[in-house]
Amino acid sequence: MAEQTMDGQDEDVEVEALPRKGGLSGKKLVLFVVVPLLLIIGGGAGAYFMGVFGGGEEPAAEEQVEEQKEEAHAAIFHDLPDMLVNLNTGGRRSSFLKLSVALELTSDQDMARIQEVQPRIIDSFQVYLRELRIEDLSGSAGLQRLREELLLRVNAAAHPIEVRDVLFKQMLVQ
Repeated sequence: MAEQTMDGQDEDVEVEALPRKGGLSGKKLVLFVVVPLLLIIGGGAGAYFMGVFGGGEEPAAEEQVEEQKEEAHAAIFHDLPDMLVNLNTGGRRSSFLKLSVALELTSDQDMARIQEVQPRIIDSFQVYLRELRIEDLSGSAGLQRLREELLLRVNAAAHPIEVRDVLFKQMLVQ
């Protein structure tokens, strides 16, 4: 490129390319604009398809059928008599467990069958409870294991009838 000097003569001067200041280069444009835009659009699409948006839609037919089944099968509860058993202490001082439970049944017809086999259920519970130690009953994990064991035993004793759950009404360890 030719430039004029002050005295009016043309000189050939090479102009070096200087880096641009203030603009975004291609890599920075992709990193700071395009990637966040794609993440926002992808996150919004994912949330839409997961059902976060569009809460005004009717539930699917399968969900409605399940809700109707739950309403039709109202829970029936049967209280077992209080049980008092001595725990396995291994020769130390005696410890006792007083337990009150209720059984959750599926229908009124099951109530009569449970009453017929109630002595078998109580026997099964007492045999299991007498072998427990105080350490077995400590914490929520211990109570959950106890609930699961009692549920297995009551379902085995009343085989054709399905007991949904064993609910603790009262539990005293002394």
